[in-house]
Amino acid sequence: MKPVVIMVGADKGGVGKTTISRALLDYFHRNNVLARAFDTENPRGTLHRFYPTITEIIDLHNVADQMKVLDTLETAKVPVTVVDLKAGNLSYALETFEKIGVLQAARDGVFEMGLIHVVGPAIASLDELQEVTPYVEGLDYTVARNFINETNFFEWDEKTYKRYFSNVNEAREIVIPKLNEMAAEQVDLADVTYKNFTDNKDSQGKAADFSFVLRGYVKKWCSEIDDEFDQLRLIQMLTSGGGSGDAGKSKS
Repeated sequence: MKPVVIMVGADKGGVGKTTISRALLDYFHRNNVLARAFDTENPRGTLHRFYPTITEIIDLHNVADQMKVLDTLETAKVPVTVVDLKAGNLSYALETFEKIGVLQAARDGVFEMGLIHVVGPAIASLDELQEVTPYVEGLDYTVARNFINETNFFEWDEKTYKRYFSNVNEAREIVIPKLNEMAAEQVDLADVTYKNFTDNKDSQGKAADFSFVLRGYVKKWCSEIDDEFDQLRLIQMLTSGGGSGDAGKSKS
């Protein structure tokens, strides 16, 4: 089975990319898939706060830290590596990985590489689609429309969104529903994973006293996200060693 690298990122801040990284790690956990993660939000490390045992904080501008991610794919003893890119790091990461041959190695089948590009309800997110186009050919490229608030997505002109999206060859699309604000806040304050919260366990795995109602909101949200991730056939990709095919490809 080939190693799988999944990058989650956006150049625009505030679109909820770390939320999706957290949900993705929970998804693998629920499917009994071992994963490790690298948090490029150096030195703060928001993802690391929720997954301290499997996440390492790195500076992606540092060559030694790039080596920690890429030179250990075969020896890590876990099939999946999730790289949570901090705001503004997406273009840099793609440009760097193209320059040093990482993206070409993925295209050649040395390992599987996917990009989940998180976009929010702003035109700046659409502009990013054009910027990444030169890099994503031959990769598993997914656009995640993240409903971070009550704003209608691209409410000014849905046709504009479709025009931007259609220009990105082989792009697939998933929709991340909005999580109730109070539920999201309580999970964050508890410093636990979404799975621990729904299981009513603290960060040490001991019994907690989280709200039954809020746990219900989080459980429903996780179920909806699992359905979206299922479209990408991530688990099948791991077991078959091949790409995720056309599942989830936008019909826009």
